[in-house]
Amino acid sequence: MLTGKKVLVIGLARSGKAAIRLLHHLNATITVNEAKEANDIPEYQQYVDMGIEMVTGSHPDELFERDFDFVIKNPGINYHKPFILRLKQRQIPVYTEIELAFQVAKKQHYIGVTGTNGKTTTVTLIDKILKGKYPNVHLAGNVGYPLCDIVMDNNLLEEENHYVVIEMSNFQLLDIDTFKPHLSTIINLTPDHLDYMASLDEYYASKTNIYKNTDQDDYFIVNKDDKTVLEYLDRYQVPCQKITISLIDEADCMIKDNAIYYQNEFIIDIADIKVVGKHNLQNIMVAICMAKLSNVDTKIINQEIASFIGVEHRIEFVREINGVKVYNDSKATNTDASIIALKAFDKPVILLMGGFEKGLDLQEMASYGNKIKRLVTFGAAGKRFKEEMHIENSIYVENLEAATLEALNHAENGDIILLSPSTSSFDEFSGYEQRGKVFKEIVNNYK
Repeated sequence: MLTGKKVLVIGLARSGKAAIRLLHHLNATITVNEAKEANDIPEYQQYVDMGIEMVTGSHPDELFERDFDFVIKNPGINYHKPFILRLKQRQIPVYTEIELAFQVAKKQHYIGVTGTNGKTTTVTLIDKILKGKYPNVHLAGNVGYPLCDIVMDNNLLEEENHYVVIEMSNFQLLDIDTFKPHLSTIINLTPDHLDYMASLDEYYASKTNIYKNTDQDDYFIVNKDDKTVLEYLDRYQVPCQKITISLIDEADCMIKDNAIYYQNEFIIDIADIKVVGKHNLQNIMVAICMAKLSNVDTKIINQEIASFIGVEHRIEFVREINGVKVYNDSKATNTDASIIALKAFDKPVILLMGGFEKGLDLQEMASYGNKIKRLVTFGAAGKRFKEEMHIENSIYVENLEAATLEALNHAENGDIILLSPSTSSFDEFSGYEQRGKVFKEIVNNYK
C-alpha cells in the first residue's frame, strides 16, 4: 500500500515503534531519526537488518532538507522545534501515528475522547460498556496503546466495523489531517501543557480538531456545564449533530430524581454508582451517550456502570472494612489532583498524604482543611506536610505501611480513608503504580 513512499519517523517512543511496525508491513521506505545514541536504542540492529535507515544522536539539518512523502512525529516532540517547522514550511505532511493508522485501516467505528481531565476514566468505561455487547472493541491512543498496534494486532487492514475507542491528547490532535471519529467529545477545558503550547488559547483550540472532519452522520457530546468548552464550540463550529449532557440543566443526558436519564429514559440510580465525585458523573454521562449512540441496550449500560470501580490508582475503591470505605488515589502526584479527590467526597475524610519531597506549595491544599477529618502524613515530605497543612487532628509516621495501619486502626464506622499523596513516590517506590499496589495489598490483607 505504501510501496515506494519515503517516510521519516521522528522519535522512537511507543508510538514511533508502532508506526515503524505498520509502515514496514506496508513496504514503505523508512528513515528513523532519534535523539538517543545508537547504543541506547535496543531495537537499533533489528531496524538496520530490516532495511531501515537510522539517523541517531541528533536532528541533523541536512535530514530535514531531504524529500519525504510524509513524516510521523512522536506527539511529545514540540511542534515549535525549528526542524519540525522546516518540514511544514516545505509542505511535507507531518502526522501522528493515529492519523497514519486511520488512513490505512478499513472503515471502523471510531470514538474520540479529549479534554483536560477525566479522559482515561471515560474511555475505560466506554470500552467496558461496549464490550458488554460487541466482540471487537479496542482501546487506543493516549491510554497507552498506539492505534498502529491495534490495526496490526486486530487485522484492521482487512476487517471492518470494529469499535475503536481513542483517548486523544492535544499533542495527538495537533497533527490530524483526515481523522474522523463517528462519536467525539471534549469533556472539559482547564489550563495545562503551557510548557508545550504557545498560549492557553492555542491549547484550547487544538482540542477542537477532534471534530473538524465530522459531518451530519456523526455526533459530538457537549458538556453544557463547562463554559470554556461552550466558548470554543462557538468559535470553532461543530459540523456534526450535538448531544448534550449536564449535571444541573435540562439536557439529553441529565440528572433527575437522583438518577441519570438519557432522553427521558432511566439509565441508573446515582446510589448504584461506585466511583465518586461530580467529575465522574460527567464522565459517566459521556459514556452513556456514546453507548446509546452505539445501540447498546440500557440493561447492559446499567450493569457495566454499576460494576465500574474506576481507573486503577484514581480515587479507586479498594475495600469496605467494618463500615470504613478505603480509596486508592496514588496517581495524585500533585496538590491539584488531591484537591479534586477531596472534593469528590461529600464528607471529611481520613487523608493519607506524603512521599517524595519536591518542594510543593501547600497553601491551596491547606485551604481544604474542612474536607479532612484526620491527616496522616508519611515519607520524606511527611513532616513538612503535617506542619504546613495546619490540621489539628494530624500525625506523622515514617512510611506508607505505617500510615495505612494507623488510619485503619483508628477509623470508625462510616469513615472514609483516602490515600491521595499529593506528591510523587520516589522516596519509597518506583512510581505511583507500585505505591498504589502496595497500599491495596496492605488494605486487602488487613484483618
